[in-house]
Amino acid sequence: MTTDVAVQPRRAAKASQKRKLTIEIVAVVAIALFLVLVLPLLLSGFRLNLVGRFLALAIVALGIDLIWGFTGLLSLGHGIFFALGGYAFAMYLELNTLGEGQLPDFFGLYGVTELPWFWQPFNSFPFTLLAIFVIPAIVAGLLGYLVFRNRIRGVYFSILTQAALVVFYNFFNGQQKLINGTNGLKTSTSVFMGQEVGSDSMRMVFYITTVVALVAMYALCRWLTSGRFGRMLVAIRDDENRVRFSGYDPTAFKVLVFAVSGAIAGIAGALYTVQSGIISPQFMDIAFSIEMVIWVAVGGRATLVGAMLGAVLVNMARSLLSERFPDVWLFFQGALFLIVVTTLPDGIIGWGRRSFGAAVSKALGLAPTDLPYLDDTPEAEAITETPEFAEK
Repeated sequence: MTTDVAVQPRRAAKASQKRKLTIEIVAVVAIALFLVLVLPLLLSGFRLNLVGRFLALAIVALGIDLIWGFTGLLSLGHGIFFALGGYAFAMYLELNTLGEGQLPDFFGLYGVTELPWFWQPFNSFPFTLLAIFVIPAIVAGLLGYLVFRNRIRGVYFSILTQAALVVFYNFFNGQQKLINGTNGLKTSTSVFMGQEVGSDSMRMVFYITTVVALVAMYALCRWLTSGRFGRMLVAIRDDENRVRFSGYDPTAFKVLVFAVSGAIAGIAGALYTVQSGIISPQFMDIAFSIEMVIWVAVGGRATLVGAMLGAVLVNMARSLLSERFPDVWLFFQGALFLIVVTTLPDGIIGWGRRSFGAAVSKALGLAPTDLPYLDDTPEAEAITETPEFAEK
């Protein structure tokens, strides 16, 4: 009898989790279908292109939330990985547009007569697809390893990532001969799949690709943060010393999650580049990397949904305000950030959970449970099998 009583709450908790997962999947699919099938009918090509850019920025916000919201690593240098992904795709488009043996126009301005060695692999589309996320992941992994192995964290980690950003920014700015320096690489007039990248049909292709990539990156981040790996990230965020004393090595986890976050930023950079029409070192500007953090703060840390929502809403508000109030829109943007930080410390999603979370859960039949574990971990099994739990 006591065993049945002990098992029933746990079965109810599992059923509630399955229901939550089903609702989440249905919601994600519904939103994706709305973005792909309905929104193009409601917006002009220009507005739809803007939405595509905002969705690409939402992808990089997911990566920021993964390392900052869940792991407690505030990176102020994600513009590095964002730009690397953009440059990788732009280099392929430059070479794909030209004929065999031809060089991009800017090479002729500086007397370059042969294609540099690091450009040559980008003649291959499969290599480019891998490079878009592998190169940023490798750079992030190496940077993370050098920092985390010395147990550098907190504000010092943030300063180091910003210093790395300045180094990359100045380096790319000074490479006029090899990557066109401050002018960057233009993609809008490049040819991809036999069509101009800036054409309406290709913009639609890249818009749909961005929606699919956003769903895929959300699923990846959701998977990473929902199991034991996610609990380890939260434990590192809350008390890294205790994790180390428990016999785990936080360095390996932090390097891995930082590399994954860099890869996500690279994918976002590639998709943003083809929709904005250009990639330049300006994407490595300090202000842009700080804005990425602000998007996550506005939406809500450690929520994933909040990161995407914050990126879309902030950039949409900036676009609309800059059109209507071109002289004072920066003041509106500053006021928005101040209001969110002072009145909504947990972001929009955190405020929504506090205000409406209980009512929504009740309406959906997702009543909270007192069980400390809601999965099949050994900890959960041990708790439900103890005499003390059975007596309850």
